[in-house]
Amino acid sequence: MGFVQSLIARFRAPVPPIDDATWRQALARVPLARALDAPRAHYLRQLVAIFLHTKRFHALGGAVLDDFWRLAIAMQASLPALPRGPAAFKGWTNVLVYPGEFNVRRSHHDAPTGVVTDSDDTLIGEAWERGPMVLSLADVALDLEAPWDGFNVIVHEMAHKLDMLAGPANGVPPMPSSIDRRRWIGTMQQGFDTLSKAVDRGRRTAIDPYAAEAPEEYFAVTSELHFSQPALLRDAEPEVAKLLEAFYGPSPAASL
Repeated sequence: MGFVQSLIARFRAPVPPIDDATWRQALARVPLARALDAPRAHYLRQLVAIFLHTKRFHALGGAVLDDFWRLAIAMQASLPALPRGPAAFKGWTNVLVYPGEFNVRRSHHDAPTGVVTDSDDTLIGEAWERGPMVLSLADVALDLEAPWDGFNVIVHEMAHKLDMLAGPANGVPPMPSSIDRRRWIGTMQQGFDTLSKAVDRGRRTAIDPYAAEAPEEYFAVTSELHFSQPALLRDAEPEVAKLLEAFYGPSPAASL
């Protein structure tokens, strides 16, 4: 029994395979997956089948989810999971999909004063620790139309999910043995600090300024760049680019 088959066999119920015609049609419309080399594309298909089998999709706010959109979401969520396999999907079950941007009410407790203030954030994606992945379908569609622009909401939220495998998101996901954890922390912190200083000074930055919000956002934003605009990341932060290639494997854009 091969490695992929042994992983699938761990699931109690059989994982329904994705038929050839459906897979080919989806590949034609999901550029990041279509650009993979043959061995990784084959493994991606196995992971996508597991994702679809173990996750529950919920269309909210009038969103319309058909088989293609579920498959397209599963394909892009599985791309960052390729090195880790099905273990990358642990700890959560639900995928919530809105038709477009959605509002989230947040409460902030100021410890010194005891004052609690509420605010509304407008988001296109969110990942909760041991909770759902939440997506804007309009932005998922936009990422299919412009796959190499440096943005991908599903990759961003999946990076958070990988980060959360080690507890609350902090930009340090569980490391493979091939990557030194101290090197990861030092390199990513230096990249984050450099970007934060540039943003604070009002400078234009190659990396999206949102990455300066927190170390976990820096990891998620640079993960988007790894998959959809790696040349920009290599130019801006070559050491971060090397680490992410070691973590995720070669970018799909490398074959273009």
